[in-house]
Amino acid sequence: MSSTDGGLADTRASMTLGWVGGTDGHLLLLDQTLLPVEERDLECRTIEQVWGAIRRLSVRGAPAIGVAAAYGVVLGQQSVSESSQSEFDARLDEVCKYLASSRPTAVNLFWALDRMQRVAGECGELASPDRLQRLLSEAQLIEREDRDMCAAMGRVGAELLPDAGGVLTHCNAGGLATAGDGTALSVIFAAVAAGKQIHVYSDETRPLLQGARLTTWECMKRNVPVTLICDSAAGWMMKQGRIQAVVTGADRIAANGDAANKIGTYSVALLAKAHGIPFYIAAPSSTFDMSLASGDDIPIEEREAEEVTHGFGRQTAPDGVDVNNTAFDVTPAEYIEAIVTERGLIRPVTTDEVQKVLQR
Repeated sequence: MSSTDGGLADTRASMTLGWVGGTDGHLLLLDQTLLPVEERDLECRTIEQVWGAIRRLSVRGAPAIGVAAAYGVVLGQQSVSESSQSEFDARLDEVCKYLASSRPTAVNLFWALDRMQRVAGECGELASPDRLQRLLSEAQLIEREDRDMCAAMGRVGAELLPDAGGVLTHCNAGGLATAGDGTALSVIFAAVAAGKQIHVYSDETRPLLQGARLTTWECMKRNVPVTLICDSAAGWMMKQGRIQAVVTGADRIAANGDAANKIGTYSVALLAKAHGIPFYIAAPSSTFDMSLASGDDIPIEEREAEEVTHGFGRQTAPDGVDVNNTAFDVTPAEYIEAIVTERGLIRPVTTDEVQKVLQR
């Protein structure tokens, strides 16, 4: 892996991101827009650079976005590290509002920003340099917690997968989407580590090909057998008996268990239901938005038309064509066999069961 910091990236705990230095340091990200062809780190020394990295998907996946945003707060507060309490607070409010505008669907972004603001408020009596240190410590704690949650989800979810068989996944919910082994891929990696003979089928995941570019890359790095398929081939793979389970991640889950994930997930869930195949979601507790009663209330991101018409720099549609580039869809709880969390398994997926497990 190349690095603009002479190999410092190789010492960080996560392959996806990490903080370099003390309170005057910076955030280092693996630029996922270049994968799988090139592995290059991206230095973020300003909140504008963090905002841009989140928006253009240099860092993506709900948990990783949350961690990156927490470090973005530290970057944003560096300019007021010697300022008065009121100036520090005013800047913090400005920084959090700005970072929150980067992407609307991944709830971990807002969860992390709220947590950073709460911590800053709890230590308001400290001098600004000490408050900045406290914010850095909290961001580092968020990263460590995410790594631990990934490991816990792997342990909880591995038992759901067959001893041998095909497992379909959509988009990328691995280490590239988190600070650890991932959500959905953590379940798969843990199952393989336990001796299960799992073969991964990865949807390409149009229009940005996170499955083709990222999930297959991760599986091959871990020596996990993987086959890349077109998004439209999933149903046929199921009918042929090649797939025994489906597991994906999620970007926001409502109180009743309805789950938003990358566009195409809803279609996969319907196909799994039609073929009698269990559909699982793996997501940490921070991905749940208990303020939303159902998935009808989840904000859905609409992205630029060029991602569809000019994917990866090549025009594939006529000039002026009308485009819908909805980035996420919502899978109703009734199609989800179980949700894997670090606090345990939510099954059946109901409002009561969600509350019961999350309160553990």
